[in-house]
This record gives sequence, structure tokens and C-alpha cells, in this order.
Amino acid sequence: MGDASVLQAFLNGLTFSGQYILVALGLTLVLSIMNIVQLAHGEVYMIGAYVVYYFSTKVGLHFYLSVFIAIVATGVLGVLMERFFLRPFRPRPDKAMVLTAGFILVFQNVVLAIATGTPKTYKTPYEGAVLKLGDSALSVERVVIIIVAFVLIAGLFLFIRFSKHGQAMEAISQEREGAALQGISVDRLSAIAMFVGCALAGIAGALVGSLFNLLPTMGGTVLIKGITIIILGGLGSIPGTVLGGLVIGFLDGFIPLFTTQYVASLIGFVFVILILLFRPRGLMGHESP
Repeated sequence: MGDASVLQAFLNGLTFSGQYILVALGLTLVLSIMNIVQLAHGEVYMIGAYVVYYFSTKVGLHFYLSVFIAIVATGVLGVLMERFFLRPFRPRPDKAMVLTAGFILVFQNVVLAIATGTPKTYKTPYEGAVLKLGDSALSVERVVIIIVAFVLIAGLFLFIRFSKHGQAMEAISQEREGAALQGISVDRLSAIAMFVGCALAGIAGALVGSLFNLLPTMGGTVLIKGITIIILGGLGSIPGTVLGGLVIGFLDGFIPLFTTQYVASLIGFVFVILILLFRPRGLMGHESP
């Protein structure tokens, strides 16, 4: 195992981390504001990738414009889901969560009907480009994914901390009834949470979709990773989600140096279980007094 292998594993770890954190942050936002786990989140990720494929490959638009369309499309999809399907079930978050599970089949079959089940691929403007670092060659594609992902993560932190809507989201996540009494609109913030959360999943799919074959079922693994991360980090904790995403991402990046990818995934989940045995509320979850 040489320096080049370690550097490549580090780059893979950052790529996985950025992808996982974007997806998991969307789950955390929706969970914090609406009190549900949005089980169709992986399918929104999948739709983001397919939108880029369609507009960049079939329509012939520039890759960056296609990514922008994917962000808007998945964000609007989230708003429509919240307004017409999830909002009526707000008093019953358990039923709302079951409804999102139904969207998994709906979205998969719609994409299957339109794009068929044949694996799809699309190219980026920097496909095949490399950065030389000593004896190592780093994929520009992965470097761009890492930079964009972590800029978006930082942007979300700034949005939550300093914007009016972000501070209102924090207030609702901490004390829903008190926030409503202060005139904060739960309806509006639920729609914003779904827009931002689904857009984050969409851009994650759009960014990494060029690295893998696209399939209508590709969202399942990402959803499992996302749920694992929010549990590991602490339910509802944005810093915990980022920390959990880094842990899972680097495990997925480095463990394959020593074993197969399948065993690496198993080791990652066992590691999470061991942590939860000692920290049942996650790495940054608040323990009950």
C-alpha cells in the first residue's frame, strides 16, 4: 500500500463524505421541521442524476445548466410533495412517513417507464482530467465534487445560523408550539425545508451521477447511508450529521484498501452499532438528564 493508494483513498473518502452529507442534511432538515423521515429521499437523489442525464445528453444543454435544472426540479418536487401530500398528515407523522415510502415505488416506476432500466451515463466537462501531485494523479471530477459539496454544506450552515428563515427553522426544531405562538409559519418553513432538503439530495445525485451507472433503484443505498448518518450523528443535529457523514465517508474510502467493498460496508455498519452502544443518542445527540 503506497502513498498513491492512501491519497486516492483519502480523495474517495472526501467524495463519499460530501455526497453522504448532502443527502443526510436534507433528511435532517425535514426531520427537524416536519418530524418525519422522508423515505423517498434516495429517489430524489436518483431523479437529480436522471434530470442531468436527460438535459445534458438528450436535449444537449451544457452540463452546468443541466445541474441547475436538476436542483430546481428536485426542490420543486419537494415542495409539491409537502404541500399536497405531507401537509394534510402533519398531525400524524407516522402516516406521512408511510406515504413517503409509497413515493419510492412511484418515482422508481415513473423513471423506469420514461428512461427504461438500461444503465445510463453522462459526461462532465472535466471527465478524464487529472491533477498531478507528485507521483499521484487526482481526478479533477472528484476534486470538483468535493469542493462543491463542502461549499454547499458551509452555505447551509450560514443559512441556518444567520438568515431569518434559518433561525426560524432552529426555533421550530427546538420548540414547535412556542415558535407557532410567536407567529412563525410552520407551513412556509415546512415547504422551505422540503425544497432545500430535496435540492441537496438532487445536487448530490447530479454531481456524483457521472461516476456511476444510473439506475432507477440507485437511491436505496444512499438512503440507507443517509439514515445511518443521522442516527450516528444524533437525530436532528446538523453538526452531528456532518460528523457522521465524515465518519461513514472515510470508512467507505479507506476500508476497501484492506478488503472488498462489500466487507467494507459491513464493517462500517458494525462500527456504527458499536458507537451507538456507548452513545445511544449519537455522537452529538443530547443525552437525557
